[in-house]
Amino acid sequence: MLTLVLSFLMSFALVYAICPAAIRIAQDKGLVADPVARSSHKKSTPIVGGIPIFIGIIFTSLLLTPHDEWKELQYILSAVVIVFMVGTKDDIENLSPLHKIGGLIIAIAILVSRGGVELQGMYGLFGLSTTFPTWACMIISGFTLLVITNAFNLIDGINGLAGTVGSICSITFGIWFFMVDQFYLGVLSMTTAGSLLAFLRFNMTPAKTFMGDTGSLVLGLLLGVMAVKFIDLGYSGEFPSKYRFDNPIAVAVGILIVPLFDTIRVFTTRALRGKSPLKPDRRHIHHLLIDSGYSHMEGSAILGIFNLLFISMVFYLDDKMGLHYLIGLELGLALLLTFFLHRNVRRINSGIILKRGSTELKQPS
Repeated sequence: MLTLVLSFLMSFALVYAICPAAIRIAQDKGLVADPVARSSHKKSTPIVGGIPIFIGIIFTSLLLTPHDEWKELQYILSAVVIVFMVGTKDDIENLSPLHKIGGLIIAIAILVSRGGVELQGMYGLFGLSTTFPTWACMIISGFTLLVITNAFNLIDGINGLAGTVGSICSITFGIWFFMVDQFYLGVLSMTTAGSLLAFLRFNMTPAKTFMGDTGSLVLGLLLGVMAVKFIDLGYSGEFPSKYRFDNPIAVAVGILIVPLFDTIRVFTTRALRGKSPLKPDRRHIHHLLIDSGYSHMEGSAILGIFNLLFISMVFYLDDKMGLHYLIGLELGLALLLTFFLHRNVRRINSGIILKRGSTELKQPS
């Protein structure tokens, strides 16, 4: 337990110390994100927050993980390095989606083929409970990691959101990994949480830096790894039954509900409108909150509370509901809350249009 607390505090202190220098260098070198039509920020802001996060995670994990548990950790950190390079290049030169996905696939291939980050089947989802052949397990695991990685990349749209949600998810996974004696995963989770919370000090409005794709892709990949290991161990791990889950997939969805639901909803609505699911727009939940009149920090706090409530719900209902009923409840509640948010935005927009129309009528011809 002491090592987990130390990993959290050390990564926090390291990121907190590095961030000011990284921000200053980014300003001097012009490494900033300029506002565009769909942006929620109004001025150019450094996009180097992901670099201190990466350093905090890598350094602390290597320092505090016992040597005898490096076997799988070395492959995880190797994949993180690849994703870090992809994200950094994208922040500097704007990689094409094809090149970005290609880099992610290389990193994910290391995880599923050498790193032991693998789902053994569907764990009862769609009625499938048998163990799949190795090739099928690798495809399922790779797809899961790709979705979660991109999901965190997509929610990084307002100040504080990715850091807040990522911290909540990392701490939740970290506490559970500690309880089931998965020490290296516990250290990795807590170093991630410590790094993110230190970064939030510089990402709160008015934001001094963004994490950029460098940070969001690294965060997404790590939480994807944690989710896959959580599902596999939670279903069949060799530890006391009180730490196992009847529906580990539903619990993982509840922990990652904000990025997963937002990604599914946005991709679906884009496809229904005949647009490319990869084409960016302002239909994300955080954009709806901003358009409803909430500030960046209020929107991040609302989604953070929403995430905590869902985590509490799935932990409580895991042994009381079936897998599909629990997932259906999660998605249904998320859809209901989003529906009310959409209706509120339409009401506000209608009021603005009516106000403009009445103003125009009053103007002399």
